[in-house]
Amino acid sequence: MKYYVIVDGAEFEIEVSPEGIVTIDGEQVEVDMVRVPGQNVYSLLLEHHSYEIAVEEERDGYAILVQGQQFHVRVEDERQRRLMSGRSQLAPPGGDVNVTAPIPGRVVKVEVDVGDEVRAGQPLVILEAMKMENEIRSHRDGRIRAVHVSPGDNVDQGAVLLSFE
Repeated sequence: MKYYVIVDGAEFEIEVSPEGIVTIDGEQVEVDMVRVPGQNVYSLLLEHHSYEIAVEEERDGYAILVQGQQFHVRVEDERQRRLMSGRSQLAPPGGDVNVTAPIPGRVVKVEVDVGDEVRAGQPLVILEAMKMENEIRSHRDGRIRAVHVSPGDNVDQGAVLLSFE
């Protein structure tokens, strides 16, 4: 499985083979990591160097503390990367906009109501697909005109979730 890891703005491509072989930006490395039971702390052995890592989940990634230094880390797998690239298309600068489902799934949560003012990047709908929750975000600022789905609804790819102006 391939992952894209963004550490304080720098991106790394990490591939983990089914045999547990780890490749970082094309270079194979020796890695062993174990969680300390009952804590958000991991013991990491990387290329024969030992590290203790504290991990705290944040809304858009993780705060990682290593040797007294804190890093903001975001991790995407290949599927998430494809979803994000589909979302990055430019939205029209004005007028009504329909927000559609990038993949088929089940609506878990609707984060906005009719009349709400939204900002670019704000979460709008949580959509579950293949047991993964996907946050659908606003492409631009606007006001919610209509909400077309409710939690529990199953939607097809391309289905209109909500509209805003």
